[in-house]
Amino acid sequence: MKKFVMAALGGTLAGVIATTQVAGPLVAQEAGKQSSVYEQLDLFGDIFERIRAQYVEEVDEKELIEAAINGMLTSLDPHSSYLSPDAAADMRVQTRGEFGGLGIEVTQEEGFVKVVSPIDSTPAAEAGIEAGDFITHVDGESVLGLTLDEAVDKMRGPVGSEIVITIVREGEAEPFDVSLVRATIKLQAVRARAEGDAVVLRVTTFNDQTFANLEEGLNKTVDELGGLDKISGIVLDLRNNPGGLLTQAIRVSDAFLEKGEIVSTRGRDPADGDRYNATPGDLANGKPIVVLINGGSASASEIVAGALQDHRRAIVVGTKSFGKGSVQTVMPLRGDGAMRLTTARYYTPSGRSIQNLGVSPDIVVQQPRRSPNAEEEEQTTPRSRSEADLRGRLDNDSLTEDEIRQIEEDRAKADKAAQLREEDYQLAYAVDILRGLSALAPAAE
Repeated sequence: MKKFVMAALGGTLAGVIATTQVAGPLVAQEAGKQSSVYEQLDLFGDIFERIRAQYVEEVDEKELIEAAINGMLTSLDPHSSYLSPDAAADMRVQTRGEFGGLGIEVTQEEGFVKVVSPIDSTPAAEAGIEAGDFITHVDGESVLGLTLDEAVDKMRGPVGSEIVITIVREGEAEPFDVSLVRATIKLQAVRARAEGDAVVLRVTTFNDQTFANLEEGLNKTVDELGGLDKISGIVLDLRNNPGGLLTQAIRVSDAFLEKGEIVSTRGRDPADGDRYNATPGDLANGKPIVVLINGGSASASEIVAGALQDHRRAIVVGTKSFGKGSVQTVMPLRGDGAMRLTTARYYTPSGRSIQNLGVSPDIVVQQPRRSPNAEEEEQTTPRSRSEADLRGRLDNDSLTEDEIRQIEEDRAKADKAAQLREEDYQLAYAVDILRGLSALAPAAE
């Protein structure tokens, strides 16, 4: 006990001595910083007054200050920004799942607007806008030099109005124009359907309704297929999902995990970090899961894919995700505006940050681009002939009618699978993986 007390006392004394030795320089240094900050604020005030008094045209003082605030925030990173009262109201509406616009999630890169992903069943998706496209002009006006919010404002407008955006796409020699008609975007966060004996859950966004939609859609589709025992597994399709609410990403991950960490966040102060863990209960009851991702899968999508991958709960298929590994906190401000500020990085259960790196799939599967003349080529390609097409062929007398019917049903399933490969190769690949795992399951037992 005496040794412990002495060690503690010695440590305290050493601390006092060290503090005494450096306190003077630290105080002076801190005072210097404060003085510098006040000088810069005075400089800002001087510039503001000069602009207000001497600029060639009269300026709106409120807009000038908002522009200065936004400039300060956007200089930090592409995801921090000032939200005017109107923009803040729009954001609250979007998280509820309905808003007006083109249906694209965008970010800014090298001064241009970059498409993170088009949203399913919106004007942008139907016009063929792709993740990774750069928008350089809106109605003939360049977006270079505009802030992201200013560029987005140019793309907004009355529902039913037309807009022309100029696209630069990798692999295309020249920029090209795309004409779109603005629409009211109503997001259905999750679409569930059966693909053979697999359940496909297409998650388009992480808003207030995502987990509820997913649970309802999964249960309904499983019931239609005759129960969990009748399905081969689940495809969780997160392609072109730009993300959304962290809370919903955690709930979706938790839906398929029994225990363990889902995600952790770490800010500048280690004490501000959070860790989110799974709770018991798996909606899929251990059935195999394949997660589909691509370059348009960002933020919350990457949290889900990373968590299920690290826990070996799912096989991740597709191409590398977008790589947005930061958390933004929306802070209300006076006057009904808001500030969106990057406050933390998030980490997958294994401790990896995907910032700038993305989630790498376990199996890389590219989505082939469909040739514009593909339908014409299909129509002109002659159908191959078989023995069954020949006149005077012999019948197969070794099979019963039930066996022949079963063969025909299996052939129809194979034809449907082949058609899916033509329409969506990545999804077909995921479904094939589930069928393979399902076929091996009895042998593994």
